[in-house]
Amino acid sequence: MDTTPASADELIVLGKITSVHGVRGEVKVYSFTDPIDNLLDYRRWTLRRGDEWRQAELVGGRLQGKVLVAKLRGVDDRDEARALADFDILVPLAQLPGLGEGEYYWHQLEGLRVIDQAGRLLGRVDHLLETGANDVLVVRACAGSLDDRERLLPYTEQCVLQVDLAAGEMQVDWDADF
Repeated sequence: MDTTPASADELIVLGKITSVHGVRGEVKVYSFTDPIDNLLDYRRWTLRRGDEWRQAELVGGRLQGKVLVAKLRGVDDRDEARALADFDILVPLAQLPGLGEGEYYWHQLEGLRVIDQAGRLLGRVDHLLETGANDVLVVRACAGSLDDRERLLPYTEQCVLQVDLAAGEMQVDWDADF
């Protein structure tokens, strides 16, 4: 495995190696993609754990329950696989599939200012949560926001009226008292 990473600004985390699987060097992977086995479409992975970086090549994988089992080139026994536990799996942003009009990846929404219809700043999108019904924006207070409350807003057409990535904000239909 090569240890030279691509620029961190050009990469996105799509999963995490959680543990070993069996004795032949396979690893269990938690995938952040939807569907989860989409992570297997990317053959070259950049692995990161703290300040440690590695390059890896996926040679095979399969879905097993809610986790993936992956085989990486050069990892041939349980001890080598165990050494990869807790590494994040990153791929170049440029390799992500293109999106249609009005579609966004979660990482594009994180950090956006959230403005209500009265023009008040409710906060910034800290992260998103996946629920059974719809995704949820976790909006945390920031400098200049209306108050210091954390808000959970549904990521639906009724709530999110407009997303302007260039301006770094989204317009929402949300009662500030909620």
